[in-house]
Amino acid sequence: MSNDATATEVADAAAAAAPADAQAGTPDGKPPPEPVIKSCTPGLTAWMRRNRLSIAFTSYQSGRLYLLGADPNGRLSFHERIYQRAMGIVGNGQRLFMGGLYQIWRFENILRAGQTANGMFDRCYVPRNAQFTGAIDIHELGIRKGGTVVFVNTKYNCLAVPSVSHSFRVIWKPSFISKIVPEARCHLNGLALKDGKPKYVTAVCRSDTIDGWRDRRHDGGVVIDVETDEIVCEGLSMPHSPRWADGRLWVLNSGTGHLGTVDFGTRRFVPHAFCPGFLRGLAIKNGFAAVGLSKPRYARFDGLDLQKNLEEKDSQAWCGLQIVDLRSGSVVEWVRLDGPVTELFDVTFLDDVACPMALGQQSPENLTLVSVEDGLAQSAAETGAPPAPAPTTTSR
Repeated sequence: MSNDATATEVADAAAAAAPADAQAGTPDGKPPPEPVIKSCTPGLTAWMRRNRLSIAFTSYQSGRLYLLGADPNGRLSFHERIYQRAMGIVGNGQRLFMGGLYQIWRFENILRAGQTANGMFDRCYVPRNAQFTGAIDIHELGIRKGGTVVFVNTKYNCLAVPSVSHSFRVIWKPSFISKIVPEARCHLNGLALKDGKPKYVTAVCRSDTIDGWRDRRHDGGVVIDVETDEIVCEGLSMPHSPRWADGRLWVLNSGTGHLGTVDFGTRRFVPHAFCPGFLRGLAIKNGFAAVGLSKPRYARFDGLDLQKNLEEKDSQAWCGLQIVDLRSGSVVEWVRLDGPVTELFDVTFLDDVACPMALGQQSPENLTLVSVEDGLAQSAAETGAPPAPAPTTTSR
C-alpha cells in the first residue's frame, strides 16, 4: 500500500469517526450531555466559497476545535475535535498552531493537492507536535516570518516563544510590568502581527499587581505598540484581538460589544459595528471580519457597558460567529451555538481551504496514521548515488 493510499484511507476513517470523537470522555452508563444546537445563515457556505476560505474557531469552555467548510456539494461541514482548553488559533492551508491547557499544538495537513478524505475533506490536519509549556494561560498566537510561533503568555504578562529546554522564552513585556512573575497582572491577551513581526498587543489595564486587571475592566484597557512600548489606544473596556488589515488597526472593545479601529492621533477607539456578545476572536479578509461572540459567564455582564448596550437594543447575548461587512458595518452571515456551549475564544480564516478536518487529542487514528517523509531520494540526489526504492507504509 502506498503512503498516499494509507494517509487517505486512515483520514477517511478519522472523518467517519468524528461523532464518536466528539463524545469522547462521556462516562458509561450516564445520560449523554445536553446537545449543542448549531445554526447558520443559508448563505454561509456560498460566502466561504466566494471568498476561497474556511473557518477555524475554538472554545476553551467546551474544549473544542471547530472547523467550518463547504463540501463539494455546497453543504456546510461542521467538524469538531476535542482539545483541552482550546484557546488561540492561527494557521493556513498547511499548518495550524493552537494554544491548549498546558501546551502549544502544531498541526500539519497530510493531504496532497487533489487528494480528499472521505470524498469531501481537502485538508486533514494532524497533530505533529505538542510543545509543553505548563499552565501559563496561553491566549492569542501569531506566526512570525519564517514560520515560527509567538504567543501571549497571560499568566506571566509577556510575549513568548517556545524554548528547547524551558517552558517558554520571554521576548517582550510591557514597560509597566516590573518583573516576570505568574501573577496575571494586566491580563495581556491579544496579538497583532505586521509584516510577520509582533506589532500590537491588548491588555485589560496597566496594573503591576497580582490580578489588578479585575478592578479596571470598565475603562482601563490599552493597546500597546510592541516595538516602541507606546500606548496607542486607551480607555477601552477589556479589549481583545487586535488585527492589522488594509492599513488600519482593528480591535474588539469586548466590554462594550463593539468592533472598531484605533485613531492613532487621539489614541481613542472608533466603534464601527455592534455585535451582541462579549467579543473575542477576529479574522479579516476581503473587507469582511469574522467576530467571535460569547454569552455572560454569570447570567449578566455586570460592570460592563455591554449589559446596558444589550438592554437598549432589547437583545440577548449570542454564542457564535458573525461575519461583518467592514464597508457597511452590517452582519452578512452568522453561525450560532445554543445549549451548553456559551463561550468561544478565537477564530481564524484558512485561505484556499474548502473543507477541513482534523484529528483530536485522543483520536484513536493517532496510533495508526503513519506517514513517511522520504529523505533517501534527496540524499541520493545530493551525492549522485542511485535512489533507493520508495518506502511503503501500512496502517495497523
